[in-house]
Amino acid sequence: MLAVAPSSSAFPHQPSNHHENVHQYVSAQIRQLTPERASRASMGRALVRQENPQAAEPNQKPIRRVATEDTGRSTPNGVSAAEHDDTGTTVNGDGRSRQPGALVRSNTDVGPRRTSLSDRPNHAEDNWALRHGWDEQYNSTDYLNQLRSTFYMYYTDKRHETGGKPRHADPSRNTSEWRMRDRLKTVSAALTICLNIGVDPPDVVKTNPTAKLECWIDPTAGIATNNKTMEQIGKKLQEQYEGLSIRVRYKQYLDPSVEETKKFCQSLRRNAKDERILFHYNGHGVPLPTPSGEIWVFNRNYTQYIPVSLYDLQMWLGAPSLFVFDCSNAGNIIANFDRFVAKHEEENAEARANDPNAQLQTYADNIQLAACGKTESLPTSPDLPADLFTCCLTTPIDISLRFFLLENPLPSELTLKDVTRIPGRIAERRSPLGELNWIFTAITDTIAWNLLPRTTFKKLFRQDLMVAALFRNFLLSERIMRANGCHPMSVPALPETQNHPLWQAWDLTIEMALAQLPAMIAAEEGGPPYEYKHSDFFTEQLTAFEVYLSQGAPNQEAPSQLPIVLQVLLSQVHRLRALILLSRFLDMGAWAVNLALTIGIFPYVLKLLQSAAFELKPVMIFIWARILAVDGGCQVDLIKDNGYQYFLNMLNPNAQLPVPNASEHRAMSAFIVAMFCRGFSQGQTVCLSPELVETLIGHLKDDDNPLLRQWSCLCISMLWADFPEAKWVGIRCQAHQRLCEMREDDIPEVRAAALHALTNFLGIPDLTAQVAHYEESVATEIMSMTGDGNNMVRRELLVFFSAFVKRYQNKFLVAAFEQLAQEKSQLMASDVNADLNPKTGSLSRRPLSQTSKDGTTVSRNSIQGTMWMHLLIMSVDPHPGVAQDAKIIVDYVHETLLESPLGSRAQPLMNDIVKLSKRAEAVKSQPPSRQPSVAPNARRTPISGSPAPPALPKNESYLWTGMRRTASMAAALKHLAFGAPEQPPPSPPEKAATTHQRIPGGPVRKRVPPEWIKPPDVYDPTSQPKSYVKAKTPKPKGFTKRDPASPPSIPLKSGFFDWSIEVLHFIEFKANHIHENHPLTDLPYQYFGEPQMRPIDSEEPGSDDYNRKLWRRGRNEKVLACTQPLKGVAGTSKWDVPMGFFNNGTQPTKMCFHQFEDHLAIVDDRDSICIWDWTKNQRLSRFSNANPSGSRINEARFINEDDQALLLTGSSDGVVRIYRNYESESSVELVSAFRALTKMIPSTKMAGLVLDWQQGQGKLLVAGDAQVIKIWSAGSELCCTEIPARTSSPLTSLTSDAVAGNTLVAGYGDGALRVFDQRLRPQNAMVRLWKKHKQWITNVHMQRGGLRELVSGCRDGEVKFWDLRWREEVKTVKAVEGTMRGLSVHEHAPVFAAGSSTHTIQLYNMSMSSSSPSSQPQPQTPLSVLEPTSPSSYAGAAVTFLPHLHRSTPIAATTFHPHRMVLAGGAVGSNWVNLWGCRGAV
Repeated sequence: MLAVAPSSSAFPHQPSNHHENVHQYVSAQIRQLTPERASRASMGRALVRQENPQAAEPNQKPIRRVATEDTGRSTPNGVSAAEHDDTGTTVNGDGRSRQPGALVRSNTDVGPRRTSLSDRPNHAEDNWALRHGWDEQYNSTDYLNQLRSTFYMYYTDKRHETGGKPRHADPSRNTSEWRMRDRLKTVSAALTICLNIGVDPPDVVKTNPTAKLECWIDPTAGIATNNKTMEQIGKKLQEQYEGLSIRVRYKQYLDPSVEETKKFCQSLRRNAKDERILFHYNGHGVPLPTPSGEIWVFNRNYTQYIPVSLYDLQMWLGAPSLFVFDCSNAGNIIANFDRFVAKHEEENAEARANDPNAQLQTYADNIQLAACGKTESLPTSPDLPADLFTCCLTTPIDISLRFFLLENPLPSELTLKDVTRIPGRIAERRSPLGELNWIFTAITDTIAWNLLPRTTFKKLFRQDLMVAALFRNFLLSERIMRANGCHPMSVPALPETQNHPLWQAWDLTIEMALAQLPAMIAAEEGGPPYEYKHSDFFTEQLTAFEVYLSQGAPNQEAPSQLPIVLQVLLSQVHRLRALILLSRFLDMGAWAVNLALTIGIFPYVLKLLQSAAFELKPVMIFIWARILAVDGGCQVDLIKDNGYQYFLNMLNPNAQLPVPNASEHRAMSAFIVAMFCRGFSQGQTVCLSPELVETLIGHLKDDDNPLLRQWSCLCISMLWADFPEAKWVGIRCQAHQRLCEMREDDIPEVRAAALHALTNFLGIPDLTAQVAHYEESVATEIMSMTGDGNNMVRRELLVFFSAFVKRYQNKFLVAAFEQLAQEKSQLMASDVNADLNPKTGSLSRRPLSQTSKDGTTVSRNSIQGTMWMHLLIMSVDPHPGVAQDAKIIVDYVHETLLESPLGSRAQPLMNDIVKLSKRAEAVKSQPPSRQPSVAPNARRTPISGSPAPPALPKNESYLWTGMRRTASMAAALKHLAFGAPEQPPPSPPEKAATTHQRIPGGPVRKRVPPEWIKPPDVYDPTSQPKSYVKAKTPKPKGFTKRDPASPPSIPLKSGFFDWSIEVLHFIEFKANHIHENHPLTDLPYQYFGEPQMRPIDSEEPGSDDYNRKLWRRGRNEKVLACTQPLKGVAGTSKWDVPMGFFNNGTQPTKMCFHQFEDHLAIVDDRDSICIWDWTKNQRLSRFSNANPSGSRINEARFINEDDQALLLTGSSDGVVRIYRNYESESSVELVSAFRALTKMIPSTKMAGLVLDWQQGQGKLLVAGDAQVIKIWSAGSELCCTEIPARTSSPLTSLTSDAVAGNTLVAGYGDGALRVFDQRLRPQNAMVRLWKKHKQWITNVHMQRGGLRELVSGCRDGEVKFWDLRWREEVKTVKAVEGTMRGLSVHEHAPVFAAGSSTHTIQLYNMSMSSSSPSSQPQPQTPLSVLEPTSPSSYAGAAVTFLPHLHRSTPIAATTFHPHRMVLAGGAVGSNWVNLWGCRGAV
């Protein structure tokens, strides 16, 4: 949900303002919140989080932004009138007094008014004080503190945006791209050195002096023989390579002959099998490679140079192989290598064609490194080694130091010999030499990461340790060799890297190390001790990475420092900071996690699970949660070295963590354990213990952290899924009972998670009576969840039902068969008992007897029979996804029934039902005008004292209707959901009540005409089906219609677990609750599949969403500022200025203006909704509400109007639907749909459903043809309160105090008004009863602004004003003569409009001339008398009405704009809508 966050200071709420607007515009920004916020209490108990007025930052004064009445603008001195006490002293929110300031309020302001006694005119206080005594209440410090809170936007959570479905079927089970499935390693190496010391090759001319060093050994120095020197060089080269990889088997081949070369090459391939071989070739003592790529070796006597063809070399070594060629003209080898590989592959193809089973050697996978190009000679500088390329590949630090000293233009006291005296070892990272190697590895990895394609990087730098080391060093060789006139080559080819900026960082690192070298040498020779100052390279790079994170990763650009962060994890000094920054990066989404895994982060974080460091636990839990949210295939890795124990220990409530939000981290641990156990029997086995189950059950009681409750449920679910032993452990721990108790949890995700766990609880292989008892008790406990208001929960419930039906299939076949028999019996009884009413031409029904002769059935009172009836009802659920899933189960049972032994008896039953339904259709009367609303289960459970309602709508069976419409046996069970959809028009009043047909709405009062207690529109005609154009029905996001050709299959598959991984969960903790020395102080820990640690786009300054919200906020403030001063004008001026006139296409019955957008929602007398831009007379969209036949839309409301509004509709069948993108016909979506009102009384009074929406409280008040008022919590999507209506008369109108939300007023069909206080117990909630009206209450409304007037009107034309403190009405006005068709009250201006049955709309001023109660109608002249007109009259011609319209045509609908002085109206039988404005306010 979107929430409007107030400033950190105390904010006094102005009660006279529209509550949403006041809190909306004091906020600096709109931030995204969800019910899962850990710091907030559960939604059912508190939908707002109180702010501490003393919670301002130290040394900072609280800032108070105060909005004036209805404008949202601050007063000049920042103090509202609500803060002044009677003495004129200004009172702060904390009760301290300060000097009063000037406060000027306009005469049009009808809010609380405080002036000095001398300035107060006569009766001014009486005139301007708030109604109901709320003037003092709303100005009290306690009440202002109570309203100082965060208000939320509703139905905008991920469960609503995604439809409760995961984006991918199972993202965590996909093959991990970052894992090297074809990982290779170099197992053997041939170090081939052809120097022939003392003999120069014939085609090589050496300079004098020239380069001599081979592996840092001078072959010409000393008195050793050539053989000894060669051995030293070979041994040294092997040592250098061992520094890269110690596990490779090295073999030296010094000046080999061609025979030896062939022999050792073939031996290496035979021993290596399919692993990689390294072939290092030093050709400094033999001729240059030929243009065809041949290399040279010797004969046995060293008298000849023998060429070796690449074709032969490839055949001997095969693939995969790694070749290093250190010789002049080495580019010739690279240029010809692939040509010979292709030739080998052609030969293989021919051999394979001749013999498909032939064992063939592969040649394709080869990697080559060459020292120079085709025509280039190696450097001969005496300051450089002769094997410069080999030195770059094997001793990068030594050659880097030498190269830096040679290239440094500044004078230095150091010599080339001194640079070899840097202390330390390569393996010791804290030593000077080890640190240099550590930084070099980080730099080269980073250069490759930034410049290479990801696939190439993975192959060269992550597949093989030897290949990775050589290619890291090859990047250095490119820099050094190019500086000396050579261009190293490689296959695969790399982009140019010698000019990368990080080489400057490398030079700086070397310079800083060499600057300390003289002092270190002096200390080594006995001088003063010297402590080496470590490089700041990693610290600076982490800072750069932090800057990248602060920028939000625009366009998901990979950070250049990521490989450096990986290297920093090796250091205990920087490890914690690196992990924290890494966690922030992983929080950016799945793409960031994949990048981190690709770079090689996984082995490091896996190894860190063995660390006992206390401070690393929170961040390690978070990182592993992010990894598993993207890739769940790490279970085998966690079971190694008992890594999973790290998270099991964190689940223990006694485990200590260095953060205050330990429960959030336990929720992460529960998620990790759940992923570890998911589909992994080994994980389930090692985790199973009674202690773990007890711990998870204990976490279900954590009321402050819904995320922990949710993942504790899912962890139990994964633990015992397909694992009977775990289920028995759960039974002994009573886990199934604890999960059943979560059915009323305030968070829908928790309820769905509990159902997921209970579904996996089913299925213990040995189905004994004890097991059946456990499973049936679970099913009984959760049966009530069929009325849950959340679509996702109901779908998860159907998954449980499907598993239960599959497990007890035979019993459900019996229940379905008996239901068919009962259906036929009812149809036959209905057919026999029906007789034609000669006066009305309609079918009348007599009460039905019992459904079977003996009155007993096998499935009666069984859990299977009850569940089957619930499945039938859910098959016509208002949400298409829920209904479709239920239909699959019902269709499966019916098809299985036909194939069972009962099929021979079931098929005739179905045929008979179809025949009886056809016969009933043949005798149907003409289409009715109105349809009474019927409860979903009214047909099954008739109201006491009244006959049972008809068995089927229009004498149809569910089977026949379903087969006609969708070929689904469950598609037409609408009679189970809302009763008969259509009935004949009601009989005349004097014939309405008979001995056999008593109106179930309660006894009729004596001497009261029957029409007095019927709605004014009871006899209005409806659109005929032939002339009515059906609109498109919006579907939920992600909804996919089932293929009718696919056979139904159960159990249904749940996607809730995968969705839970993806969903956005907010988990925050306050920094001041953490230990002051802990580095996580400024890190908000949040969790799972989407970015959490950075602001969402709507909060990120500069983002499109943020700019849109900023624009909307400014637009809303402008609307408020412009309209509030017009309230005084509205109460004294004519309302006859034409503002708009358009053809809706269908007759409007309800209309609703958006507060800030130029949107007008119009619903017709069927099921269509039209959205108009009323300023342009342009229709934006039209769509269907998917009402069942015979029902209509009773209510329409905009919710979340301060930001992106949703459209809420209520229908006469008790269903509430919510739409997003309602203004776009192509993109409108169904957000939620649920049956808000059940057990509706079948009634010809047709009150249907009435509702009121409280944005500030997040509550939906619903009533109508029922004996209760239901209060639904929008946050929890549960019915939180049921208040008895205290009468059998239908409830016709509902209103409430939109600010505090405690008081609600209900109007009834018998003229009564009842006031309820939600804070009291439901049985004692009624606090006031008024019976001054004698007829049907047309409307009762309490203003959201202004004076909070409570106005009611009944059909006899009287309008009464009420004060909740008085037993009598304040004032009575005779608004219209005859029947009042509608009453509309402006939310802020003192104006109301009454629609009459004589085609007029009369507007009155609500201002009171006296505050004394008056029960007699007072004469009052209307401000205006309006008549809806035709297009010709609107254009300025003579007043003419539509052809089918006349002056006796009643008014169908009226409504005021909440802020603007605009009124909309329409008449019965007309499709045209008129808009009028107030003079002086347009």
